Amino acid sequence: MATREVVRAGAFTRIYNPSDAESRPWYINDHTIVRDESGRWHLFGITHPEPADPFHETEFAHATAHQLHGPWTKRPSALTVDPGYGETHLWAPHVIGVGGRYYMFYAGGGTDRTTAAINLATSTDLFRWTRSRAGPLFLDGYDARDPMVVRIGERWVMYYCATSTPRGGHHTVVYRTSGDLVHWGDRHIAYTDPTIGTEAGNTESPFVVHHGGWWYLFIGPRPHYVGTDVFRSDTPFRFRTGDKVGHIGAHAAELVRDDDRWWITSAGWAQGGVHLAPLTFPTPRPVTAAVPR
Repeated sequence: MATREVVRAGAFTRIYNPSDAESRPWYINDHTIVRDESGRWHLFGITHPEPADPFHETEFAHATAHQLHGPWTKRPSALTVDPGYGETHLWAPHVIGVGGRYYMFYAGGGTDRTTAAINLATSTDLFRWTRSRAGPLFLDGYDARDPMVVRIGERWVMYYCATSTPRGGHHTVVYRTSGDLVHWGDRHIAYTDPTIGTEAGNTESPFVVHHGGWWYLFIGPRPHYVGTDVFRSDTPFRFRTGDKVGHIGAHAAELVRDDDRWWITSAGWAQGGVHLAPLTFPTPRPVTAAVPR
């Protein structure tokens, strides 16, 4: 399928500045936004004073708001690094709510970057978090990170970025499935990029949504730091480089649905906080494909 700009974002507006009331500038990088049962919004994300210092990012920011566009209120850090748990940093939280409990999936690193930990903490109120007593959910490399979880049919599917082998290779989007959000199956590859390496690549911050009979994958940074490419497929388990259907000027993009409207975020080092823009998808397929089970 030829490249066509069919997924678009409107103008970005800053909704949260982590530097407010601070003596020095701070940044928010990979982040997540979730709504609690009362309708209040919660923002969690990597945070650290400027300039960028990824291997010393040791706490997750937390802010709340009654409206998605704010005003947002800064809260105490949601989680801080626990070396006794094997964590060397805290990266890329993703939070979902299921049955009155909230699950935070995040990258905890480790001393061996070929066996990086994807960890889980849970909460009943989005303020107090408890790590899984069983330890990391699984280990993967190189620097496996940026988990995102979505329900597909009768399974939970976790997408994250890694490399084709734990020691390096093609930058990929990997997925695993689960029935209970705690026990995860073997790794499978949903997207393989032509680029090769070990360090940060261009398949970070994967986000997958189903809309209008299609599955969409958002990844970046592509080709520069503030850039996200969008790919489209008729299955959530296979995306190809030729499936590109959009490019958005955003870093660490997350999608947020507020009633019947879709929004996309942008944040990152030296970006001044979290920004939000309306997101437009193309016309739905004439016949909506069934959700895989």
